[in-house]
Amino acid sequence: MSAAADPTRVVVVGADAAGMSAAHQALRTARRTGRELAVTVLERGHHTSYSACGIPYWMAGDVDDPGDLVARSAHEHLASGLDLRMGTEVVAVDTTERTVTTGHGEVVPYDELVVATGAPAVVPDWALRADGRPYDGVGSVKTLDDGGAWVRRFEEAGPGAHVVVVGAGYVGVEVAEAALRQGLGVTVLTRTRGMGMLEDEMSDRVNQALVRADVELVLGADVTGLDTDGDRVTGVRWDGGTRAADLVVVAIGVSPATDFLRGTDVPLTDDGALRPDPHGRVADHVWAAGDCCEVRRRIDDAWVFRPLGTHANKHGRALGDTLAGGSLAFEGMTDTSITRFAAGGQYLEIARTGLSLADAESAGLDPVVLVTEGSTASGYMPEADPVAIWVMADRGTRRLLGVQLVGGRGAGKRVDAAAAVLWHGGTVDDLAWMDLAYAPPFATAWDVLQVAARRVAERL
Repeated sequence: MSAAADPTRVVVVGADAAGMSAAHQALRTARRTGRELAVTVLERGHHTSYSACGIPYWMAGDVDDPGDLVARSAHEHLASGLDLRMGTEVVAVDTTERTVTTGHGEVVPYDELVVATGAPAVVPDWALRADGRPYDGVGSVKTLDDGGAWVRRFEEAGPGAHVVVVGAGYVGVEVAEAALRQGLGVTVLTRTRGMGMLEDEMSDRVNQALVRADVELVLGADVTGLDTDGDRVTGVRWDGGTRAADLVVVAIGVSPATDFLRGTDVPLTDDGALRPDPHGRVADHVWAAGDCCEVRRRIDDAWVFRPLGTHANKHGRALGDTLAGGSLAFEGMTDTSITRFAAGGQYLEIARTGLSLADAESAGLDPVVLVTEGSTASGYMPEADPVAIWVMADRGTRRLLGVQLVGGRGAGKRVDAAAAVLWHGGTVDDLAWMDLAYAPPFATAWDVLQVAARRVAERL
């Protein structure tokens, strides 16, 4: 009788959305295909499988228990058959010998390596002391530990304290909401404009809501440094101004955690990101998924850095399936995202999908753009809130290229209908005439999204 083959050794670096999606799907598929896998997961932090997107809502008080943000605990992962090692950072990879080296000096061999290391927050030099640690009262919002620190800081500072948020993207706007709802004063500084991923006429609506909510919004502010009292922050300086501050939230973006791959034969972009194929492969016996990766935008076939949990979970699942003998694929995305701002008497849902005007022009398309204003429900219903919808289509092919929405309750998730049309390469006419649900509390007979699409179609 021949001896059983040794199991394939899979080492996953990173235990959040992409890594754990890959690990568990690999085990599920292996049971179906009859493959033997030994999966080891190395995680440098203290938490697994948690919702980073939920942290601002914990800070705001919508989430009482941080455990509610954890989809699956370390104990649950271990019980499922994974060899999970917490507090273990990978510092080097040898793709010839197929080993990884940890910060503890342990050398772990692999047959297949999965890189799912995510993208930590960017913290600029002006936020750091000489020893590399942030000043007291300064930090980012990325991990559960970050969230816990901010919940404590908000509580200790108390109502009336002042928070400066540097950055006005999704996280910056969500943190501004959280601080306002905890009774703190808020200043938002941004180098460009609030929600700069939107077109000007749409981001202006967000900016106006922030100001109406009593946020001090400073556009074109390039932060140059902090004022401090010893190790404690007391203010923020930028070209042309200063602001006293008890707390400073840095929300200027994230960067792929791939430094440990430099010097190997694993290809990285100039910004350090990975570009996996639809099944997650990046090199021989090396796979990747999640926030450390770029993703392919289907509309213009461009690679873009969009660190979102939606992509991480899907790509991780496809990767794990393929690794164990399946054939699932992650075929890109349409650049869809959503958030809200709900504080200071204001309520806005903010969503987008597809290309920006600059993207379309760079791709050599001939875009036609129109903004339509309407209502989220029949005007005689109490649910009716205003909404503005930006729609862009290509003049020659009539293909839908992008949609952006800013409006009241019920506005945001309309973006999914537009994303479905974009996913299938449909036209603005497809969006205008598709069968969408109608009842007075939810929509008008011609939904405002379809009215917006129809108006663009009439211009083509």
